[in-house]
Amino acid sequence: MADAPDIYPVLNYKDGKAGLDFLKSVLGFTAIAEHANEAGEIYHAELRFGDGVIMVSGNRTPDPANPWSTATFGTYVYVEDVDAQYERAKAAGAEIIMDIRDMDYGAREYSLKDAEGNFWSFGTYKPSL
Repeated sequence: MADAPDIYPVLNYKDGKAGLDFLKSVLGFTAIAEHANEAGEIYHAELRFGDGVIMVSGNRTPDPANPWSTATFGTYVYVEDVDAQYERAKAAGAEIIMDIRDMDYGAREYSLKDAEGNFWSFGTYKPSL
């Protein structure tokens, strides 16, 4: 894979380790990155299948400031100019569920729901492949 893709499906499992084990052993995904907390629970992982990449997280404590903490599926899209993309979505009347902000892992991003309630995040994070 010459370049990382710009669009990533995001799966949130109640048990991140079990989700990763299934994706790797049953479906043949390969781990690119796995991040666990002090208790060994997966909170973020990146997996490859062919030229595709998905992001996976484990169960998180519900956080009103982060709607993704209770979502089961969504899509993350890398954009170079996330501020311009945010302004475009906001001006078009999108339902912003997480205002644009700088994240503790160095990315700048925001989230919205589409007309059917699907979660989308747009940001400057891109996995290193």
